[in-house]
Amino acid sequence: MNRIRKGDQVIVIAGSDKGKKGEVVRIAGEKVVVQNINIIKRHTKANPQTGQAGGIIEREAPIHVSNVMLLNPVSGKGEKVGFKVLEDGRKLRVFRSSGEAIDA
Repeated sequence: MNRIRKGDQVIVIAGSDKGKKGEVVRIAGEKVVVQNINIIKRHTKANPQTGQAGGIIEREAPIHVSNVMLLNPVSGKGEKVGFKVLEDGRKLRVFRSSGEAIDA
């Protein structure tokens, strides 16, 4: 079970976008793609077969998962994530500071 999942609100804790908040769009191994964070400019060649226009395209680049923290909506800060095993064997993500559950 991952500490950060698709759809989570995160805050960037390192790098040029430090302090910015956003939603996780995609997870690729040890890296996450956060909406409107770590924007890069990609020079692409036009491809008429796929209908892709050429030019300079801005898109999000992946960030290592260690450089983001899960955002606690109550405190508005990034917090560490722990796990709690329920009686029926399911794992639940919880904030380490308060112990409150992240997932319903």
